[in-house]
Amino acid sequence: MMRPLPETGRRGLCLVVAAPSGAGKSSITRALLAEDPGLRLSVSVTTRAPRAGEQEGVHYYFRTQEEFDAMAAEGQLLEYARVFGRSYGTPRGPVQKALSEGSDVLFDVDWQGYHQLRSALPGDVVGIFVLPPSLDDLASRLEGRGDAPDIIAQRMAAARDEIAHVGEFPYVVVNTHLPEAIDQVRTILHAARTETKRQGWLRHWLGGLGLSE
Repeated sequence: MMRPLPETGRRGLCLVVAAPSGAGKSSITRALLAEDPGLRLSVSVTTRAPRAGEQEGVHYYFRTQEEFDAMAAEGQLLEYARVFGRSYGTPRGPVQKALSEGSDVLFDVDWQGYHQLRSALPGDVVGIFVLPPSLDDLASRLEGRGDAPDIIAQRMAAARDEIAHVGEFPYVVVNTHLPEAIDQVRTILHAARTETKRQGWLRHWLGGLGLSE
């Protein structure tokens, strides 16, 4: 069930761009964030220690494991997972505030995080899966990064597991040529923004005509 729309303007949305490592997700999302002031990157909560230059509330919200567990138990996290012994999650409050203000939030999560977000915010989540042209092409991209053969093998195995869930996303973009892939994601985002259900102003406009949605 959709949450109430703002009295005016448009309700924001959650944009999830998922992809196996090496498919070009980071390049696509960086381009979108650089050109679109209405799109902001979700800031995650993590239990890992801050790295040099990282700022609280800008790069991450840094919490102890006990604090993180309490947030999860109290329903303060939209999604969360444990990665390499550290916990990561998305705080509910900042996202819901952004949506109510008509801002769109970009998420860097995998297919599992996507499902958790859809369950937490039904009707607000748009999912796009980015594919490489082929697995051979993906392997070549990983080799071009200079990764060790064993790391490449691990990433390729993880890529196959991730790609197995592509059918669970409503949109798929094949990143053969980066500018075209960026344009396709941009088009999907524009279409999602103009969905009738997101237009808080529409009921007022129709009301002026003596009509209702």
